[in-house]
Amino acid sequence: MADSKVWFITGCSKGFGRIWAEAALERGDKVAATARDESTLAPLTEKYGDSVLTMALDVQDHDADFAAVKAAHEKFGRLDIVVNNAGYGLFGAVEELSEAEARDQIETNLFGALWVTQAALPIMREQGSGHIIQVSSIGGVTAFPEVGLYHASKWGLEAFSQSLSLEVADFGINVTLIEPQGYSTDWSGPSSIRADQMDAYSAMREARKKQLGARKVGDPDASGPAILKLVDAEKPPLRCFFGATAFDIVRPDYESRIANWEEWDWLAKEAHGE
Repeated sequence: MADSKVWFITGCSKGFGRIWAEAALERGDKVAATARDESTLAPLTEKYGDSVLTMALDVQDHDADFAAVKAAHEKFGRLDIVVNNAGYGLFGAVEELSEAEARDQIETNLFGALWVTQAALPIMREQGSGHIIQVSSIGGVTAFPEVGLYHASKWGLEAFSQSLSLEVADFGINVTLIEPQGYSTDWSGPSSIRADQMDAYSAMREARKKQLGARKVGDPDASGPAILKLVDAEKPPLRCFFGATAFDIVRPDYESRIANWEEWDWLAKEAHGE
């Protein structure tokens, strides 16, 4: 068995965060698990005792993020894996979104991950090792109707994380963006926020509903063993899809991007002044 690892995972009340925390604890790792409502984490303490540290955390709170990471480090003495999992889906056409809804989406999904990452980096640099796992989405590399601000948050996460991977490689720190496709979690159910709907977008919503209904969703429990293989890899990837058809969904988008850029490359060169 590999040496025991110390994890810090946000968003552990349910879904991926809970499954991954349990997978790590079950094999003997240590986990600092956070959730907005700490009471949801009580079963972890009851089952795993001192191997788990549970904390209430709203990742939008910059100072609380730094305090939580510090507490985890003080409890376990090191920090091997940080998983920025906390987040939610915001559903609404771009025109339908309120300012508050848009800001909250970015504050949680993007800035929350940024603050936790910043808090962990000095510890990992001092260790000369570490692995930051950013829970992105298939929606971090492509885009669909009705989730524009969710996409904006995940594309932003992808961007700063790719830059980060180049900045910290010499410190022995790895960065991986996990990009799940649809899973049978409650991401699009109780955990989501829905903007007030405009009649003008009813046809778009109906078409999208039919499209999503034809797709087979993944089993969240299957991601537990997968996350362990990812963090145990000698050279973990910068990006990794979770989901059997994610690559098939994304590939046509990227092929069309290349074709688009090639088609208009004559104008790109003209605009350059050559």
